[in-house]
Amino acid sequence: MYSVIRLVDAAESDRDDVLDQLRREDFGAERTLVEPTLPGVRNGGDILVHLRFADRQARADAVVKLDDLLTRPAVRHCNGATYSGTTNPGADGEGTVYRTLLLRVRPGTDEATVRRFEDDLRLLPRYVRTIHSWQLSRVEDPVGTSPWTHVFEQEFTDVKGLMGPYLMHPIHWAYVDRWFDPECPDMIVRDRVCHSFCRNA
Repeated sequence: MYSVIRLVDAAESDRDDVLDQLRREDFGAERTLVEPTLPGVRNGGDILVHLRFADRQARADAVVKLDDLLTRPAVRHCNGATYSGTTNPGADGEGTVYRTLLLRVRPGTDEATVRRFEDDLRLLPRYVRTIHSWQLSRVEDPVGTSPWTHVFEQEFTDVKGLMGPYLMHPIHWAYVDRWFDPECPDMIVRDRVCHSFCRNA
């Protein structure tokens, strides 16, 4: 599948109008998610747009349309990426919260280290039973504050399943946090990340 994510910062007075316009637009996607972000996001925008396509050209056409809509004055800033990959199943059940993480691995990091980092991220769904589906992808075209290198996305049981069992799980702080911790010699993610989530409509 071919995906696009946009985390949209909009002026508060125009936020509902921007949301309505994005929801009305037909992007021709296999799956469309356009929702306000929930409290607790970090650099996650006010509106989360996630589109998935079966065809690369359909995605390219949609990106042109989407980014044209996001040039309106009410939109103050936007982070995002295009990427490809297949969603992996996690625990049984249905995810009611969609979460995405945009991050940038430090330039010059050798490929073997990047792969170890990716392998550690892939451990999380094996142990965190509030994750119902997930995908880790390398970014093809970054947008916004940083030249993002990775998108890590999941569907969670609920917000508690994200903020509790996921972020506080021992597998997270024992294996994953070291890649982000400036006090750890293994740290390879220097820039700020975008941690965003919304209702999985």
